[in-house]
Amino acid sequence: MGNGVGAAAAMEDVRASFAALTALTAKDAALASAGASGAAGDGVDVLRRAYEIRLERMHVTRKLQAQLSALQARDASDAVDLQHAMTPPDAPLHERTYTEISTVEEIAGILTISSGAASAFVAQSRLVCALPPVMDALSAGSLTWQQAKIFADETEALEHTAAVAVVEHFLDPDAPNPARGCPAAELVPARLRAKVRGWRERRHPESIEKRHRKSVADRRVEYTPDRDGMAWISAYLPADTAQAIWNRTTAIARGLQAPGEHRTLPQRKADVLANQLLTHRTPAHQEDTGTGIATATAAAFTTEPGKVPTPRTEVLVTVPVFALLGLTDEPAELDGYGPIPASMARKLLANGAESFRRVLVDPSDGTPLEIGRTSYRLTKAMKKALQLRDGKCTFPGCNNNSLDNETDHLQAWQHGGTTGISNLAQLCPKHHHLKHNSRWTPTPATKNEPPGWTSPTGRHYQAEQADKEPTYWPPGCLPSNTSPFEDALLQVLSG
Repeated sequence: MGNGVGAAAAMEDVRASFAALTALTAKDAALASAGASGAAGDGVDVLRRAYEIRLERMHVTRKLQAQLSALQARDASDAVDLQHAMTPPDAPLHERTYTEISTVEEIAGILTISSGAASAFVAQSRLVCALPPVMDALSAGSLTWQQAKIFADETEALEHTAAVAVVEHFLDPDAPNPARGCPAAELVPARLRAKVRGWRERRHPESIEKRHRKSVADRRVEYTPDRDGMAWISAYLPADTAQAIWNRTTAIARGLQAPGEHRTLPQRKADVLANQLLTHRTPAHQEDTGTGIATATAAAFTTEPGKVPTPRTEVLVTVPVFALLGLTDEPAELDGYGPIPASMARKLLANGAESFRRVLVDPSDGTPLEIGRTSYRLTKAMKKALQLRDGKCTFPGCNNNSLDNETDHLQAWQHGGTTGISNLAQLCPKHHHLKHNSRWTPTPATKNEPPGWTSPTGRHYQAEQADKEPTYWPPGCLPSNTSPFEDALLQVLSG
């Protein structure tokens, strides 16, 4: 349960942010007054300063909202603890249960949210309050409530010490092995969740292999009606199957682009998916005479998870060396998705799925070791290297993955830029055009690190670099009797 000192310190932070907000508003009023009287000078400078004040005010407001969220989370957690403290220790279980339900209902009424939303908020508040580094960052205004919830969600199944270790990796610069690249507080929620989840997967008490086997049994397709005569179809599938479906749909939709094609890429993807499903016929082309809809026996559609056509577009599968050998169960990385079980990666690569390109990582430090040798053309090799280094569009907060991105010269060719990986980066079409039509400027990249970015107002955003770490070395390191496949792999690794 929180204490008065913590609440008092939090209120001081809130007052400081509110004072900064008040000062900015006063500056804006003075600027408007001077402009109205003609005493402000150059009109362009007045507009620029007014623009900058609004950006600064949004920054302070974001900080203030986070600080208020910290107060609200602390109060919600404390309210439940106080109710528990007021309930007699010998009270029957049902009385304690209904007391907690009553507290949640009261919080729901105060916040004008549903009971379910209030219950989730209380649970998240208690998780956040149990993680001091997260609560401190939230109280300081550096983490938003949405970011704080991600830490709570992704560490919920871990032991407390393991959960704190994951949090400290991202929030404590003095941690034994701190996260590199863009700070957690500057990552958009989707990117933060991906990084936290990837780090957590290696430390979960139950391996990803076991959890994946349980989850496969839950695969399903869901239908949700929506307004305006529309509806959603969603499928919960193994990652490799879902990724293959997505890539195949994208590849076909891109192939439909032609002069006179008026549909957008998302529209073409939707049409491709509907066409692929609704024009399917059984080998015997059996028709339901009553409805005219094609039907099929269960056997005609029975298939194992992942046994679907793979796209021609290539996807990188980053596999720790020992996991590929089957000596460890470290998660592999599926480009565009994230961590997958090592067994899934081994199956994809062993079955010769041509659309998946193997990427081995060095066991000593986790860096890329080899990107396959099926292509020797420089442009393709550099493209694969960029996919591996960047993983997505390098613009701050953009999640566009490798499949849809374009290669851009950071320093333009006509201005002396070279065609080397240190002068190249992946950009989605939207941010590629933005770079060439605004004052958003990339910072220098390196062979191993993508560029950061500087906004037109001078705000700097660090590169979102993946956290590479050494692979696990299994006991005995390598078996004495290896298969021909393993011998071949060892020859590749030894050069």
